[in-house]
Amino acid sequence: MEYRAFLIKYAEIGTKGKNRYVFEDILCKQIKNHLSSVGEFQIRREFGRIFAEAESSYDYEDAIKELKKVFGIVGICPIVVEEFTDFESIKRAAIDYMRACYGERPFTFKVNARRGDKSYPMKSMEINSELGHYLLEAFPNSKVDVHKPDVLLNVEIRDKVYFYSETVKGAGGLPVGTNGKAMLLLSGGIDSPVAGYMISKRGVELEAVYFNAPPYTSERAKQKVVDLARIVSGYSGKIRLHIVNFTDIQLEIYEKCPHEELTIIMRRYMMKIAQQLAKENKCQALITGESIGQVASQTMHSLACTNEVCEMPVFRPCIGLDKQEIIDISEEIGTYETSIQPYEDCCTIFVAKHPVTKPVLEIIKRSEEKLMDGIDDLMKAAIETVEVIEVCV
Repeated sequence: MEYRAFLIKYAEIGTKGKNRYVFEDILCKQIKNHLSSVGEFQIRREFGRIFAEAESSYDYEDAIKELKKVFGIVGICPIVVEEFTDFESIKRAAIDYMRACYGERPFTFKVNARRGDKSYPMKSMEINSELGHYLLEAFPNSKVDVHKPDVLLNVEIRDKVYFYSETVKGAGGLPVGTNGKAMLLLSGGIDSPVAGYMISKRGVELEAVYFNAPPYTSERAKQKVVDLARIVSGYSGKIRLHIVNFTDIQLEIYEKCPHEELTIIMRRYMMKIAQQLAKENKCQALITGESIGQVASQTMHSLACTNEVCEMPVFRPCIGLDKQEIIDISEEIGTYETSIQPYEDCCTIFVAKHPVTKPVLEIIKRSEEKLMDGIDDLMKAAIETVEVIEVCV
């Protein structure tokens, strides 16, 4: 069966009331962007439905792969579109469709008709009954099963007739671009790319910041992060990756602060820099991959100390997930194999042997007073020398 069009189904967008058209318009734009690498498609809206119709040759599997990355889509239905003049033509088209898809093998089926055009003289239940009768005659080995059919034949009658019996699961969520922009603290680990994916799924555009520590981290570690950003951009769209040279700040902290507090203090300065970059790039929040209790810097006490430097919201979508749940998502979205490449980031290089797990904010602040002489200049230099890479698939 050669499909020349797809019916796109959404769910949450349908609850948006008078603003629904805004979400639909952005979803149509995202669909067109994703399918542009596959072929030429016309995207149109029609009575709560979105159709993507091929205007050139394309690869079916590639089209499905791209549509499954579009947030806001819950179902992708390959459809056959037929002109019609009367019910006889609908009947013939239904039989041709079922034969092309399922041949003469035995199967159970149910017809599910919907009239987008309410002026059509037959009601949905009549269409179900009549088409079911004709299909039973055309396929003697078939049976009707209204509860658990092998094949659910959907028939939508509009200006044309649309037949489909397969629904490919979409990514869900909301279209990217409907909920502002946030800055993702992207490391080379497993968690932060998953966090970016999960927040992007709620319609948020992404920018990202990576804290580089040459010569303690290699160019391969930096490239690993670029690769992770590229994979995530397959879902979120283009990501501007801000690469911050963090070495001098880390060395300053390492030389002047208690070693058991290194990770917390470094994390606080990362959040300060990320927040500054977020403000400069009109982001409304920060995103991290932290999960409660996973490491010393992610205990409740540590997260409270980290949060204290932030004025804008910090989103932590992995906060209640255990490691295996995060790994499962990373495998699903394709970041896992890149994340486990053995190139260390700056957090793992400057780690204390026995990091504090229950830091006290007042003590942390007293330790930071030792940095007052030069840390602001180092932060300013780090921000002014940021390298920006635009990453997309």
